[in-house]
Amino acid sequence: MERTDIISIAKSTLEIEISELEKLKNRIDEDFAKAVEIIHSAKGKLIVVGIGKSAHVGNKIVATLNSTGTPSQFLHASEAIHGDLGVIQKQDVVLCISNSGNSPEIANLVPYLKDYSSALIGMTGNKNSKLAEFSEIVLDTHVDVEACPNKLAPTSSTTIQMALGDALAVALMELNDFRENDFAKFHPGGSLGKNLVSKVDQFLSPQKPQVEENAPVRDVIISISASSHGITVVTHEEKIIGVITDGDLRRMLMKGDDIGKIQAKDIMSAHPKTIEKDTLAKEAMKILKENNIGQLIVTENGNYFGIIDLHTLLDEGIN
Repeated sequence: MERTDIISIAKSTLEIEISELEKLKNRIDEDFAKAVEIIHSAKGKLIVVGIGKSAHVGNKIVATLNSTGTPSQFLHASEAIHGDLGVIQKQDVVLCISNSGNSPEIANLVPYLKDYSSALIGMTGNKNSKLAEFSEIVLDTHVDVEACPNKLAPTSSTTIQMALGDALAVALMELNDFRENDFAKFHPGGSLGKNLVSKVDQFLSPQKPQVEENAPVRDVIISISASSHGITVVTHEEKIIGVITDGDLRRMLMKGDDIGKIQAKDIMSAHPKTIEKDTLAKEAMKILKENNIGQLIVTENGNYFGIIDLHTLLDEGIN
């Protein structure tokens, strides 16, 4: 098979699935709105049930809902009929996913799902199925053709299920007025959360190089060499008046001046870039990138507080 054939297959697969997604979009109606309202008004959590490929889709939907403010839990259909039905409480809503709606596990399970919950929502490609019969609301996910060349493997159908799950999650986010700060609460360990809530003082360097404005070059060299940043801050009564980098030192030596008479204030760069310690770390990263610098001076009420380093922020996923 030629590479052009492989590329053609990929494009054909996507064309089929895009076509099915367009059909799904045109089927979104009041039943979808009612399903969202039922989930939103539930006093309990949403239980998502599935088996086979639909189980994998269900797990993804649960993960998306939990991270966007709708408490959810996945229940595998085969485990449910062997004891795990106890996870469902009467105040919970159940979303059961099954393309056929008639697989043995689902057919045996749906009467109990309906009885044990406050509402059963079916997501199925078969509106005449057992699942559809017992569901209060049916979300139609039928497809005319699977993208699989044998028209058998769940491809278009699972794409439709996944997309409809995303649509539910987004609609619920809007109803819950779920915003960036709320999202960050559920993602404290990831780069998304860090970029939304992390402050500059969380990433301060343990080193705080500093010299007074009248310090001799020897003290400047010692201060820069004692830290790993290649920079020291020049102060006057704790107020920042400039910075000296190892590059500044090299340029001074190349001039051939009598270094014995040179003080820190003579070689410093005045008015360095600074940032307050309680500013979002992503703002520090923005300043570092825009000015093509490796370190940023951190202040507290305008006084020298510390240093934040570009590489530290990159390592922590701040961008």
